[in-house]
Amino acid sequence: MSDAQRDAHPLPPGEGRGEGIAPLLDVRDLRVAFGDKEVVRGVSFSIAPGEKLALVGESGSGKTITALSLVRLAQNARVSGSARLFGRDGEPDGLELLALSERQLLGVRGQDIAMIFQEPMTALNPLYTVGDQVAEVLQLKQGLSKRQAWDGAIEALAATGIPEPARRANAFPHQLSGGQRQRAMIAMALASRPRLLLADEPTTALDVTLRLQILELLSDLQRQTGMAVLLITHDLNLVRKFAQRVVVMENGHLVEQGPVAGVFADPQHAYTRKLVDSRPERDVEEDAGEDDAPPEPVMRAQDLQVAYPVPIPGVRGWFRKGEFVAVRGAGFAIRPGRTLGVVGESGSGKSTLALAALGLMPHRGQLEVVGRQWGPDAAANRAIRRVVQVVFQDPFSSLSPRMTVEEIVGEGLLVHEPALSIDGRRERARQALAEVGLIEGQFPGLLERYPHEFSGGQRQRLAIARALIVQPQVLVLDEPTSALDVTIQKQVLKLLQRLQREKGLSYLLITHDVLVVYAMAHDVLVLKDGHIVEAGTVQQVLGAPQHPYTQALVMAAV
Repeated sequence: MSDAQRDAHPLPPGEGRGEGIAPLLDVRDLRVAFGDKEVVRGVSFSIAPGEKLALVGESGSGKTITALSLVRLAQNARVSGSARLFGRDGEPDGLELLALSERQLLGVRGQDIAMIFQEPMTALNPLYTVGDQVAEVLQLKQGLSKRQAWDGAIEALAATGIPEPARRANAFPHQLSGGQRQRAMIAMALASRPRLLLADEPTTALDVTLRLQILELLSDLQRQTGMAVLLITHDLNLVRKFAQRVVVMENGHLVEQGPVAGVFADPQHAYTRKLVDSRPERDVEEDAGEDDAPPEPVMRAQDLQVAYPVPIPGVRGWFRKGEFVAVRGAGFAIRPGRTLGVVGESGSGKSTLALAALGLMPHRGQLEVVGRQWGPDAAANRAIRRVVQVVFQDPFSSLSPRMTVEEIVGEGLLVHEPALSIDGRRERARQALAEVGLIEGQFPGLLERYPHEFSGGQRQRLAIARALIVQPQVLVLDEPTSALDVTIQKQVLKLLQRLQREKGLSYLLITHDVLVVYAMAHDVLVLKDGHIVEAGTVQQVLGAPQHPYTQALVMAAV
């Protein structure tokens, strides 16, 4: 971005950071390139002491690389421009971060600027307890003794709200829940009381209620310590709840910045408007009224129970296994052309329910698909499998990288219509792809391409085409949009809504996203710890939730 461009979009004084307050961090004309490809292009913004600034954009917008470049953690990147950190003793003109040597940066990282990474399970060392990892920061940055550092680690964990911090300090990362791991990483980042915290998608891997808890925790800690926070995210709902100002990035460019309320109420750039308008929209056929003879359900469950075998400790475990009941006494019915949304947090049993519906998990109780029960007869099950198909959460991992589009989409026909000719399979594959908006006119050589040649949204369309080609009556949608950016999510939801209207499909929608349930579902089950705590129509359950757990889920999504 040139000086003229920056002057055309200045940060208005007094908006978000206060009139006349000197910045803590001032970034000017930041550029980051890998080889010949520039991925951050002239980005300029500033953060005041104690301010909460959100850096927003979809995957590939450059927001994470921007943050990593400030502390030189983007490997093999060529970085230019200016990033000056103010407020250090002996540095009245600010410290130029981009000019520091690696040795000099060691004094800045953790001490002045700390970072929380997106996925705590990969960011934390699995070979050390969380207490040891927090204590290591205190020893290195504050020169504390081993005993003092351990005591300080317990205090830091307690400050993040982890229950029984002295005991949890001796736990390894895999022994903690997702929320506890994120709190441990926050404790590590804040152990040396940094002046600026870079939080890179700190809640993406968490359930919706945990996301709010982590944001509230960051806000509390920010108020207590006076640190500034740069929140990197694609979730506009989190930005509304947390940040004071927002910076919007698209394809490496800064396209808009300003106070959160002003930008969201009246976005000026077309890309910002697209992000703000990307909330899922309800577009399903509602019931016209009570039907004297409603159609028979295509899927029905009564007193459904699903259990996993677990080892029993001691001598008793030599002779028999125990069991963990993941779904208890569930009952539901899905009529033709309707969607049942199953919502709940991780561990609630919703994915186990989906596996049982697909005949992939043994179960007790009644579970019928078009009047037939899953059983031990593989030939009988094969007929049911044609009726019920699945679209998985992550299209990249669910599509074989070694198979072409033609092989992936047409694979089901080899099982369910083995007599079909090669030309017949190819034509059916083309038809299925056209139904999801993928045609050879837009994608030359479409059938010969591989999954890595498509974007995330296009890969999910491939997964939907693979399910549709055998002409099922029911689709099990397991978090079908959670791995997608918000604008792509909206496109895929519109596609699923259109296919339901045109084909009369029934959906079993598994998700933790209440907004997706509201956009897609006719009826809702709320699962908690394997139990159905609330059930009814969307209007009943989401419009007037009765159970405290449902109320918490709805509040987290508002």
